[in-house]
Amino acid sequence: WALHMENVTMSLSGKYECTFATYPYGTKSAKIQLAVKAEEERHYLKKVWLKQTLEIPCLENVTSENFSTYPLKWLVGENGKQEELVTKEPSCPAVYRNSSVLLGQRVLLGLNSTLKVFPTRITDDGRVFSCHVLYHPERVQKSSTTVRVFGK
Repeated sequence: WALHMENVTMSLSGKYECTFATYPYGTKSAKIQLAVKAEEERHYLKKVWLKQTLEIPCLENVTSENFSTYPLKWLVGENGKQEELVTKEPSCPAVYRNSSVLLGQRVLLGLNSTLKVFPTRITDDGRVFSCHVLYHPERVQKSSTTVRVFGK
């Protein structure tokens, strides 16, 4: 016997039991705990002037969250490749990835896990910055921000 589910959502998480009668052995049952993992992702567009400071909140419109209690990481993507910029574990200082050739020393993790890039360059145009917050062992919240750089 098998249970097939479609359009699975987090509300389907829980304990499932299959019970059936057999002859001559009586009732048989099996239980399984289903945990539906969730990735919530939001997409944004951020416009910034050339040579200004770009500030991207980790999760836009989420002011009540205290990110210091959750592991998080910032990534940058361009031409289909993603590169890790910064990781932050609870109660530890941020770890910057020196391998970030794209941004060099222009990246800083600000208050409430805001990513700061200074100064913005024309090469930053079209880059996608992503923040991943692991707020539960099975749940990740993601925020992706595409950057548009304008000159005067």
